Amino acid sequence: MLKLTDVRKSYGSTVALDGLSLDIKPGELFGLLGPNGAGKSTAVSLSVGLLKPDSGSVQIAGLGAPDDPDVRAKIGLAPQALALYDEFSAQENLDFFGRIQGLTGKGLADRVKWALEFVGLYDRRKDRVAGYSGGMKRRVNLAAAILHDPPLILLDEPTVGVDPQSRNFIFDNILALKKEGRTIVYTTHYMEEAQRLCDRVGIIDHGRLLAEGTVDVLIGQHGGRSVVFAERNGESERIETDDPLAELSRLQSRGGLTRFGVERPDLEAVFLNLTGRTLRD
Repeated sequence: MLKLTDVRKSYGSTVALDGLSLDIKPGELFGLLGPNGAGKSTAVSLSVGLLKPDSGSVQIAGLGAPDDPDVRAKIGLAPQALALYDEFSAQENLDFFGRIQGLTGKGLADRVKWALEFVGLYDRRKDRVAGYSGGMKRRVNLAAAILHDPPLILLDEPTVGVDPQSRNFIFDNILALKKEGRTIVYTTHYMEEAQRLCDRVGIIDHGRLLAEGTVDVLIGQHGGRSVVFAERNGESERIETDDPLAELSRLQSRGGLTRFGVERPDLEAVFLNLTGRTLRD
């Protein structure tokens, strides 16, 4: 559904993407992770035709590049920077974006009503977006992305600045879209979101793909060892091990344990092991 082949993109002397290749399958929920400046936003912009690659190719659904308007119509984008008009109501925003996508008349009205109901904002449809909470704005942003029923949806940090209730509502929306067969590309800094939602994850840094696979595969390959922690007689110890159950059994056989447990590697450990622990500004 989305294929980037050896894509390179620079801004002057700054290399944003350095031979990035991705092959995202129809119906897949693919997570794209990376530190600040890794190239995620550039990859999204190239995928929707806002930028052209210096070299390499971007193909949508085998139909061609996204700079073709007919191909671009297959894509829905919810950008990280909210793409809404604050002085318009939610309904007016969606009416406007629907007309840009070529919807008119009853077809437009039906899709606007569906999208507002889908994101739980139909009752607030006539309120100005300026008065919405951050979570409500994110939900209108999502509604605008899916209004024209695109088979490919790109969600760039869709839960930034939202409360836990709105985040979980957006998760439910995303999973419902996946169940309907949409292909979704999901960029996020929240490892637990990717671990919860995504079929596969790609981790990029310095414009290159460092690793790709299911969460379980990535953890197995790059997560590192488990850590067993134990307390005995007021003293604590932490032991890295490939066999935490055997290590716990050994510790328990010595007696006197007052507290013990296992910390298993997760996607955050994979991310830090691959991209480093240095701050990115």
